[in-house]
Amino acid sequence: MASDLGPITLPGGQARIGSDIAYVEEAPARTLFVASFSIDATEVTNAQFSRFVEATGYVTMAEKPLDPALIPKDAPPYLNLPGSAVFKTATPEQPYWWSYVPGANWRHPEGPKSTIDGRANFPVVQIAYADARAYAQWAGRRLPSETEWEYAAKAGAATLYPWGDERVPDGQHRANTWQGLFPVDDQAEDGFAGLAPVGCFAPNAFGLYDMIGNAWEWTSTPYAQSERQSSSIEPVYTIKGGSYLCADNYCRRYRASARQPQEAGLGSNHIGFRTIGGP
Repeated sequence: MASDLGPITLPGGQARIGSDIAYVEEAPARTLFVASFSIDATEVTNAQFSRFVEATGYVTMAEKPLDPALIPKDAPPYLNLPGSAVFKTATPEQPYWWSYVPGANWRHPEGPKSTIDGRANFPVVQIAYADARAYAQWAGRRLPSETEWEYAAKAGAATLYPWGDERVPDGQHRANTWQGLFPVDDQAEDGFAGLAPVGCFAPNAFGLYDMIGNAWEWTSTPYAQSERQSSSIEPVYTIKGGSYLCADNYCRRYRASARQPQEAGLGSNHIGFRTIGGP
């Protein structure tokens, strides 16, 4: 397990960004030059985010009352309470796997009865875009662009995954994803049902951990699919890397080229971030 490893400086160079063989939003594949930068070896952890909050008194978006402008007039009263989105395994009685849970925030990722006690080395989640940016600024760093993030994740590889073309080479899991029928049965063949501590799987060729799976990660790049952007009241940013909820039968976004839109003001219990430094 790896944690608090500090940033790793990556050389500048050409990078193949995007993909022409997967989801349409990843196209077109193109070659771009990326300048040198440093990037956190792991996702920001609960311990690291705790130090930021202790030093600044920062209050996250999920801990604040919602903006009334974002709440429909006919919305149920609980939507007026601070909280965030939480995944729960689907059941016949509760077939919807996402719900807004009052009291869910980075200290209580699955709701008010949950805790991060004993999870210091887990990635901090329930973090909105503004929260991630505030931490990065406090640390004297910033969020990566989508191009910088993908360059770091691929680490020079031209294969489907940073480690090769097989998702589970020789039966060895290389990332924390969902095994089994999503969203009802995570068989945890990789050793984890839900989030894992950072650094439990082998790093990529740049020495970076968990660039694929575990938690999605915020980037500073607005999501460019105009139909999704125009349907949202607030800005939508690109998240990268997939999470422990990515499964063969549902979300095959456990690849560096994969991208997903996320409303800036809404975190969840499978979205975290890491920071970069440089130009």
